Amino acid sequence: MTATGVVLVGAILLAGCGTNRSEGDASGPSCDASKGTLVIGMIAPMSGSLSAIGLGMRNSADLAVDQANEKCTVPGYRLAFQPEDDQSLPQIAAQAATKLASDPAVVAVVGTYNSSTAQSAAPVLAQRSIVQISPGNTGPALTRGEEAATDPKRPFPTYFRVAANDLVQGPFGARYLVQKAGKKKIAVIDDGKTYGVGLVENFVAEAERLGARIVAREKVGEKDTDFSSTIAAIRPSKPDAVYYGGEYPVAGPLSKQLAEAGLDIPLMGGDGIADPQYIRLGGRPGDFATNIGAPVESLSSAKSFVDAYAAGGYAEPSSAYGPMTFDATNVIIQALAGVVRDGEFDEPSRLQLLDAVQRTNLSGASGKVAFDEFGDTTNKVLTVSTVEDDEFAPLETGVFEPSS
Repeated sequence: MTATGVVLVGAILLAGCGTNRSEGDASGPSCDASKGTLVIGMIAPMSGSLSAIGLGMRNSADLAVDQANEKCTVPGYRLAFQPEDDQSLPQIAAQAATKLASDPAVVAVVGTYNSSTAQSAAPVLAQRSIVQISPGNTGPALTRGEEAATDPKRPFPTYFRVAANDLVQGPFGARYLVQKAGKKKIAVIDDGKTYGVGLVENFVAEAERLGARIVAREKVGEKDTDFSSTIAAIRPSKPDAVYYGGEYPVAGPLSKQLAEAGLDIPLMGGDGIADPQYIRLGGRPGDFATNIGAPVESLSSAKSFVDAYAAGGYAEPSSAYGPMTFDATNVIIQALAGVVRDGEFDEPSRLQLLDAVQRTNLSGASGKVAFDEFGDTTNKVLTVSTVEDDEFAPLETGVFEPSS
């Protein structure tokens, strides 16, 4: 579906500022803000078990908006930032999307983090032709539809992401665990959510192609804390590794309980566990995680972001998704600047912004940012890390190439 097929919003955009918005002050006398205020929204988990990620995302987007206002990047406009907390719940994410979409001053939305919340938010934003760029969603169906691997069709022309999807991440992890770590008998466990299930499915397909055996398959709940029955179910198969599809609130305790039960085998997961919180919750030395992109410290392009974030005095770390959130926000800002350079942002501008985002070619904190015809990032760089002491240490970074 092309941009012209998107439903147009009915109201002309208005300048305004709600109580939940933050605005930089640097676009005062030195910047022309005579055209009013435009709003960049965000939907992310800023409370609950994944708040460490969501708060880092919020701060990183806030930094990009502040910098744009300081530099008068969007001619004639001041930018405001409006973050909404989805608590990692699809229903709350849909409500947040509806709230943002109802405000004609909202030009675009950064987020969500969870793929399941994006499934609720994306259709709401698409109905209003509002660009959405996610720093963290990896579920393939969001960009390629339900037959993502065999017959891809883009369901939401307004949806983009700067994170590589699970068609890439799952197999990348499988190649390392089987070929480099030498694990051949693997138990897989997922939390039943969109992200976890999809990650495991793609991991399993590649691991089996490489000759590994999946010796057990189990499910847990995202709020479970006692995994004794799951561990008892996989023990007889004598796995030499566990692959977990889900996030760190479950993965950390699961790893700890594996060791306590005498299964001294590594746990591997995707980017959902690649956070220091995983280690604090029980993740052990020798566990593995894949993450999107190259380590921040290895990218010269990320230094200015790291320095600016530190100077910003934010109370929370930027998290692994800070650089990609910063980039997603800057994609919107740069595209918006081009759209309004010679005029105002009005109803037809939504499609112009959509087209400008699709044409993105940006050197960002996380590397090169560009999108393919599905709205997926063209950057297929991933990293495998392992737990060393109290942090994840990079082991291998590479570009994923599909198997022939």
